[in-house]
Amino acid sequence: MSAPETWRFETKQIHSGAAPDPVTKARATPIYQTTSYVFDSADHAANLFALAEFGNIYTRIQNPTQDVLEQRLAALEGGTGALVLASGQAASTFAVLNIAEAGDHIVSSSSIYGGTYNLFKYTLAKLGIEVTFVENQDDPEEWRRALRPNTKLFFAETIGNPQINILDIRTVADVAHEGGVPLIVDNTIATPYLIRPFEHGADIVVHSVTKFLGGHGTTIGGAIIDGGTFEWSKNVEKFPGLTEPDPSYHGASYTAAVGDPLAYIIKARVQLLRDLGSAIAPQSAWNLIQGIETLSLRIERHVQNAQEIAEWLDGRDDVASVNYSGLPSSPWYAKANEYAPKGVGAVLSFELKGGVEAGREFVNSLSLFSHLANIGDVRSLVIHPASTTHAQLTPEQQLTAGVTPGLVRLSVGIENIDDLKADLDEALAAARRVSEAARA
Repeated sequence: MSAPETWRFETKQIHSGAAPDPVTKARATPIYQTTSYVFDSADHAANLFALAEFGNIYTRIQNPTQDVLEQRLAALEGGTGALVLASGQAASTFAVLNIAEAGDHIVSSSSIYGGTYNLFKYTLAKLGIEVTFVENQDDPEEWRRALRPNTKLFFAETIGNPQINILDIRTVADVAHEGGVPLIVDNTIATPYLIRPFEHGADIVVHSVTKFLGGHGTTIGGAIIDGGTFEWSKNVEKFPGLTEPDPSYHGASYTAAVGDPLAYIIKARVQLLRDLGSAIAPQSAWNLIQGIETLSLRIERHVQNAQEIAEWLDGRDDVASVNYSGLPSSPWYAKANEYAPKGVGAVLSFELKGGVEAGREFVNSLSLFSHLANIGDVRSLVIHPASTTHAQLTPEQQLTAGVTPGLVRLSVGIENIDDLKADLDEALAAARRVSEAARA
């Protein structure tokens, strides 16, 4: 049998991390619906708690079903280890808190999901972590100017939501590394099938596994994947939580115990997950495994449909603009071809010429597209970001994130393309009638 490290993506998404159950011989990964595990001996228990050997202690920290999901995600992204959590929001929170604390500073692109912006702007501030937002993530000098002696990380999305702008991962990673800090990227929209950030210099990847990885709109989950390349031990003073003895974990130094390639992800598991408890349920982990097994097939169809819808909308007289980096007119088209040659995902946004009222009528007139707050479903979805996902931001902050008052966001599903166009066509006609009535 071929070695797992030589498998291609489509094989990894089905097999990585999994093996027939050793007791029952079940081929599919079982749901290990248990809270706790028997230790072989007192020494075995002591070794597990001391990180001298890996194994199961308590499902809040690790579970065999979760472990398959974590190994699979690490394999697909090309990382050294992963941690799955209860939600994508938990993943973003843990990714920061793992290396930043009160008195520290982080730098983030402003072109990010509204919930993440709110977390960084307001909630982290309450914890004493200051954030500088880079308004033009394409400008390396703006990133460089934001660096401070107490900066601990850079954060951005590989494909921004809802601008659908492509991050120049290599350039931003180089600036981060010049400053001695890691680049953390949210790869939710792209998935590892379209963009593999570690290959371009990113250090940590986060996902809302709820979205395309799960794929069916049924299960909440998040993940952090460690690229294993950032040398934490070379900067002891900047990252003491990873390099110095942890009094909450028997005085262990994570870099000393497991080395730089695993220190970050192990600390997140045995310290943050242990204490904050944002654990994913075994059933949820199992659901997400099922989704990942068909990831490449679904994404291919998602991209095919989204590209065609974007081109179709771009040619409509009543559409003012379309945000999709797969269009030659997009300012990020060249970067899309560089970083995402298989396509830029299923999410796009556009502005109707009729403004807010036309946008509202458009959303209300759709029947096949579901109006809800999610992306990444096999079903096609629609939302008005300014009044929903980004509503907690000020108008100025919304504009910085690429959210205009009349912007409509689509998450294009895998339905028949002609049925999707027909639904959009009817909604555009309804929006046009509203606009004409307003001008009359």
